[in-house]
Amino acid sequence: MAMSGGVDSAVAAALLMEQGCEVVGISLKLLPGGAEGRVERADRCCSVKDVEDARLVATQLGIPYYVLNYEQQFQREVIQEFTAAYLGGLTPNPCVRCNELLKFGSLLRQAVGLGAECLATGHYARVEREQKSGRYQLRRGSDHERDQSYFLYSLTQAQLARVCFPVGHMTKEQVREQAAAHGLRIAAKADSQDLCFVGRDYRTFLREQCGDRLRPGPITDRDGRILGQHEGLALYTVGQRNGLRLGDGPFYVVRLDPQSNEVVVGRSDELLRLEFVAEQLNLVAWDRLILERPVLVKVRSRQAAMPATIVPLDDGRIRVRWEQAQPAPAPGQAAVFYDASEPDLLVGGATIAAAQETR
Repeated sequence: MAMSGGVDSAVAAALLMEQGCEVVGISLKLLPGGAEGRVERADRCCSVKDVEDARLVATQLGIPYYVLNYEQQFQREVIQEFTAAYLGGLTPNPCVRCNELLKFGSLLRQAVGLGAECLATGHYARVEREQKSGRYQLRRGSDHERDQSYFLYSLTQAQLARVCFPVGHMTKEQVREQAAAHGLRIAAKADSQDLCFVGRDYRTFLREQCGDRLRPGPITDRDGRILGQHEGLALYTVGQRNGLRLGDGPFYVVRLDPQSNEVVVGRSDELLRLEFVAEQLNLVAWDRLILERPVLVKVRSRQAAMPATIVPLDDGRIRVRWEQAQPAPAPGQAAVFYDASEPDLLVGGATIAAAQETR
């Protein structure tokens, strides 16, 4: 049982015990102790306090509990990739990467290697096995306000066969009620809100990480006219409005050009796109994509899923065509697809590679 120190994984562990499962609690140490001397906030996950809370829950439940040190892998495969992506003009999603490589990658392999039947987490999502095809399906959590399926789209069939989400069918209110009913001391603990290693101000984090790799450069319009100066490409993302410090606004970032080190801006209507290209497609509900198919697509976790069509391209990438023009997604973000006729069913997802302008 992957225990984050929060109420969701605590209740998940308690529910598994009620079902007669032999539960072993595991937490991952991802960051240096004390976050390199910084004061830790209560609304950040993966803190020393979270490990203490997870240990407390394990003691209350009477289950074995271990902390595994994944600091080096997390630094290499999540933090460094996050920083490099922003320097390259991309907007990455480190939670997707962490799930893919650490939680359901290294940790799952380690758990299975030690004899565990499955890895359970407190995610709000559901895994089912389709009787006819035998494929494992990933569905949205029953509490759509808490649904985390967006961050799990990269899971493979082999991984889905070995994971379970005990609170995926519950609402947050029901989870807290169960925590109180089991007498868990963290029943009223606030949810974490931010990236575990960043906090609320990711630009401050990037300034610290990038140092002199941040190169100031011009802010231009789409005709190449210089309107101002930026502080470094990594501090901007497509769709951004705040922090541009330009007169005669509002302006929005419509494109980042790593080669010329330019931030290109435009008016709100210049941000609209009808389609974009995505790569590194992972299909969950389907075994392959041969012809174009209708879907509902999310390019941000809290965004409503919008009607679109996905079209396979000859180079293995896909083209996503919205029914109506939408604000341009940022390259590097995850595009996650849900079934057009069964909106709770996650079809798969991909990484946004490029956006095309509406004409």
